[in-house]
Amino acid sequence: MPQLQLPIFPAGSKNLTNEIAVECEGQRVVYVYGSMPIFQHEKGDIRSFRMFTSQLIDNGTVRQADIVNTFGVPLATVKRYLKLLRVQGPEAFFAVPKHRSASVLNGPVLENVASLLQEGRSVPEVARASGLMANTLHKAIRDGRLPAVKKKKLPAKSQISPPRANAAKPTAPR
Repeated sequence: MPQLQLPIFPAGSKNLTNEIAVECEGQRVVYVYGSMPIFQHEKGDIRSFRMFTSQLIDNGTVRQADIVNTFGVPLATVKRYLKLLRVQGPEAFFAVPKHRSASVLNGPVLENVASLLQEGRSVPEVARASGLMANTLHKAIRDGRLPAVKKKKLPAKSQISPPRANAAKPTAPR
């Protein structure tokens, strides 16, 4: 006859459900079922955390609310990563993020924009002349694909100061 195993959780652990608990051992987070560890990851390993908690929900072992209440994660985040697991599988959590580069800044356009900036023109002027958005040019400057813009010095202020508001006004003769 099968015997029930009572959950005996380590001291300092936090119950996820009646059967599963979580505890931190130094820099490791350990998930315990009864008295047996079932998964562990580094404290800062967010990808493993998202993957494992999504698997627990997908398997029906825990509810979304259990993850939200235990870890303080927003419900929308839990749902987002559960959907990622169901659509793309566990490998999606460890995939390298895809980055797009600005396809409008290539070849001759990039050279033209760089020469205009080196002439001393401002980013808005270059954007108007090239038909690009200024934001695109600013991003390329930050990324180092375009030279930094040299700031223009303003002309010195004139020696004539404007009249003060409190100055006495000349009165007309009577």
